[in-house]
Amino acid sequence: MKKRIISFMLATSLSVGFSSLPSVVFASESSGLQWSGWSDSVFEQAKKENRFVILDLEAVWCHWCHVMEEKTYHNPEVMKILKSKFIPVRVDQDSRPDLSNRYMDYGWPATVIYAPNGTELAKRAGYIPPEEMVPLLKKLVANPVPEPDDDESLKLSSKDYSTDPFLAEDLRKDLEEIQANQYDTEEGGWSIGSHKFMDWDSVEYAMAKARTGDKEAENQVKETLKVQVNLLDPVWGGIYQYSTHGDWKHPHFEKIMSVQAENLRIYAQAYSLWKDPAHLDTAEKIYSYLENFLSSPEGAYYTSQDADLIQGEHSGEYFALNDAERRKLGMPRIDKHSYARENGWVINALAHLYIATQDETYLKRAEKAMNWVLENRSLPDGGFRHDEKDVAGPYLGDTISMGRAFLTLYQATGNRDYLNKAQAAAKFIDTRFKDPDGAPGYISAENHSPNNPAKPLTSRDENVLVARFANLLAHYTGDPEYRTIAANSMRFLATPSIADQYFPAPVLLADSELSQPPLHITIVGHKDDQQAQQLFEAAVKYPSLYKRVEWWDKREGPMPNPDVEYPELEKAAAFVCTNSRCSLPVFKADDLASLVHRITNQ
Repeated sequence: MKKRIISFMLATSLSVGFSSLPSVVFASESSGLQWSGWSDSVFEQAKKENRFVILDLEAVWCHWCHVMEEKTYHNPEVMKILKSKFIPVRVDQDSRPDLSNRYMDYGWPATVIYAPNGTELAKRAGYIPPEEMVPLLKKLVANPVPEPDDDESLKLSSKDYSTDPFLAEDLRKDLEEIQANQYDTEEGGWSIGSHKFMDWDSVEYAMAKARTGDKEAENQVKETLKVQVNLLDPVWGGIYQYSTHGDWKHPHFEKIMSVQAENLRIYAQAYSLWKDPAHLDTAEKIYSYLENFLSSPEGAYYTSQDADLIQGEHSGEYFALNDAERRKLGMPRIDKHSYARENGWVINALAHLYIATQDETYLKRAEKAMNWVLENRSLPDGGFRHDEKDVAGPYLGDTISMGRAFLTLYQATGNRDYLNKAQAAAKFIDTRFKDPDGAPGYISAENHSPNNPAKPLTSRDENVLVARFANLLAHYTGDPEYRTIAANSMRFLATPSIADQYFPAPVLLADSELSQPPLHITIVGHKDDQQAQQLFEAAVKYPSLYKRVEWWDKREGPMPNPDVEYPELEKAAAFVCTNSRCSLPVFKADDLASLVHRITNQ
C-alpha cells in the first residue's frame, strides 16, 4: 500500500472549475497581507509581475488552519517575504471542491506554491511553523525547481489504465489482505496512523461480508461502531471528526457534514442488520444534532461547525461542559453555506434511516431538504450547482451526491419520480464529466480555462460513488447506458496504482457490486392497497445492503425494467428473484423474510 499522507476530511473534497472572474482580495486580520481568491487573473498578474503564488487552502472549521493564520501568517519575516515576492491566495476548501479534491492529501491547511508561470513547485500538509515556512519560501524563490511528486495518479496516461472494469484476481487478493491488516485489533476500527476515526466504507464492506456469515467481519463492525461512540458529543450529539494519540479518547472537535451524514447512514444500516438499540440511539443523536445545529430555517442543511470556540485555541475544556455552560461562553462558528453536495449526503442518510425504522419523520425531513435543493441548486438537464452562485463548475460531487440520494429515496418509497431524477443525474454526469483526454473515470469538474494550473482530477472517491450508483441504476432501469457509466468508472478504479490508495474497501465494494446482481424483491399490487403497502415495507426493511426493491402498480404502466414477467393475481404479492430463478408469490409480509432466506441463503 502506498505510504501517502492523507487528510482526515475524506469526503469533503469535491471539484470546482477555474474562474476567469476577477480575484477577490481581502486583508488578513491585522497582518497586512492582501489575500486574493483563486482565479485566472491571479496567475496573469503573477506572470506579468514575476511573482510567485502561495495557496493557503484552509477549512473554516479547522483548528490548525486557525493556528497557522495566527502563528505563521502573522510572523514578520513570513509577511515580508510574501509581500515582496508572492501573491497570497486563500480558499475555503469546502467552497472550492476542485482545489480541495486535488490537494486533499496535503491538508488541512494545505499549502501549495507555484512559480510565476503557474508551475507547481511544492506542496505541504498541515500546519507549517514560521521557522519552517521561511526557509521553504527562500529556497523556492532562489531556485524555482519543482519538488518530486509521489502522486502516481498525476503521471498516468490513457494507456496506463485498466482495460477491464473488474479487479484482476491477484489485485483483489492484495486489496483484501490490506483491508484485513488495516483493522486495529487493539483499539478497534479501520484507521491510518495515530488518528482514529470510522472509515465508513471499510465498515460497510465488513457489514456486507458479515451478511454472508463472516463472524470475524461482524465482530469487527460491532466493535468499530462501539468505539466510534467515543467521538459522539455527549451533550449536543453529532460526531467529532477524529481522535489523536492512537486511541479514541483525544477528539478533535470539528463536526463536518461528511462525518455526520455517513456515520448516520452506517448506524442506520447497522440497525437494519442487527436491530441493536444502541445503533439506533447513536443515529438518533446524530440526527438531533443536525436538526438543532446544522438545519436552516428553509429546510436545507449547513456545512460544518468549528472545532474552536476561540479560533486557534484548543477547546477541550469547552466541550467538557454541559449545554448551559457552553452556551454561556458562546457557540463555535457554524458555516451556514448550504451546498448541494452536503445536502445530498444527508438526504441519502435520512432515507437509510427511514428504511431502517419506517419512521415517517426521517422521510419527510429528507424530502424537505431535497425540495430545497431542487428549488435552489438545480441545473438544466439533471445536474446541480454547488452554492447559490458558482464562479465555475459544475462539479461532479454535487450531482453524484444528489443522484445517489434520489436512488435511495426511490428504493425507500417506490416513487418513480425519484428514479427519473436519478436517471437525469446519471446522464448529466456522463455528458459533462468525461475525461477530456479520453482516460477512464469522470473528472471532478468541467475545466473551462486552459490557464488553470490545478486542473480538475479524477477522484477515486467520487468514481466509487459513480460506479456503485450507475450499476444499481442499471439494474433498476435495464438501461445498458448506466452499466457503461459504471464500467467507465471501474476501469479507473481497477488500475492498480489507483486501487491500492488509502483504504481498499471502497474499490472492493464497487467491484463486488458490479460482479453480481442485487437482491431483487418486487411487490405487485396497487399502492393504495394495504396488503401491498405492508409487503413493500417488509421488502424495504429486509436487511440487505445491496438490493433492488420495486413496487409494480400496473396502473402506472410497465415496470422500469421489465426483465421479469409477473403473473396476474387477485391480491397483492411479493416475489424474490435471483439471477437464475424467481420465487412463488407470498402474500403476507411476515413470510417475506423467510422466503428471501430460502431463495438466497442470506
